[in-house]
Amino acid sequence: MRISKLIKYCFSFLILLLFSSCSSKQSNVNMIVPESPKNHIAYFTSEKITIDGKDEENAWKEALWSDSFIDIEGEKIPKFKTQFKMLWDDENLYFYSKMEDPHIWGNLKQRDTVIYYNNDFEIFIDPNGDTHNYMEIEINALNTLWDLFLTKPYRNNATVLNQWDIKGFQSSVYVSGTLNDASDIDEYWAVEIAIPWDSLLEEKGRKTPVLGQTWRFNFSRVHWNFDLIDDSYYRKKDSKGEFLRENNWVWSPHGVVNMHEPEKWGFIHFAKKVSGKYQPKFQYPDDSSLILWMYSQYRNQLNLANDSSKSKPIFPVKGSIESQVVILEKIKHPNGYLLKAKSPKTNIVYYINEEGKLITEL
Repeated sequence: MRISKLIKYCFSFLILLLFSSCSSKQSNVNMIVPESPKNHIAYFTSEKITIDGKDEENAWKEALWSDSFIDIEGEKIPKFKTQFKMLWDDENLYFYSKMEDPHIWGNLKQRDTVIYYNNDFEIFIDPNGDTHNYMEIEINALNTLWDLFLTKPYRNNATVLNQWDIKGFQSSVYVSGTLNDASDIDEYWAVEIAIPWDSLLEEKGRKTPVLGQTWRFNFSRVHWNFDLIDDSYYRKKDSKGEFLRENNWVWSPHGVVNMHEPEKWGFIHFAKKVSGKYQPKFQYPDDSSLILWMYSQYRNQLNLANDSSKSKPIFPVKGSIESQVVILEKIKHPNGYLLKAKSPKTNIVYYINEEGKLITEL
């Protein structure tokens, strides 16, 4: 070993030893630096968009494609490619998604039935990013819609408003192939959607401008293996007659098979396209890493409540976010608790209550 490397190694070891000695006097140390969720830009358009399941308008051709979907746990590459793109104007928010599939099928035709029992495309929307009061939209290849509103995630005993309908919702599906025909090989199916801002802003407040904002979204594609029985498609079963598990392919992966962890959803930024070579670039909201870390600690609290064998963390918890020290406190009250942290970047104080809702104190 060279002398310079030896000195460097010894110096690093001494620093580590010193840090360990100091940290042992702290109540708890947590150096998690969370991985950032996906991000995307939705551009404004002045062109009229016809909802026909096709992306033939110039605005769609210039819109940005998202990253390809990945398995929800973030490890496996799906069999078939899925992407989306988005636009917006003064009246509506627009979505277009293209899903490769050699066998396109579906049999659910009743609105608000459990659409993910067919192959489907799903959108999750949390405008203000507090993880509560969010929307879920599911559509199959027959253009059957399931739209529902959740007051909070299932982990917090959600109230699910299945009777809730998005006013003014428009959608159309285009199939490149033949639907429910096993005799040929299909190419893809695509869904195009328009949602009026008036419906989307019910939860956020209608006077809030959209330009320049960043909202929380995620997108999912449920894809089933199938059996052919009398030339008809059915979800595949195992030898015991149980349905095989579905594939969950998503835009922003969660690390677990659960779409209802809104703090892990991606970010969509609303921008106006600038002429020329320069285009607006996405920037994560200032405290997004801090909030994601706080939620990792919140999920630890939930896990402790469900498993008494796990050791409880000692508060305050000390963390390092973007090379800055953060202290997380736990404040107990008669109805539960609050997790509290102050951003060293913005000086904003954030709380997560016992039901997982993010509260901001300016």
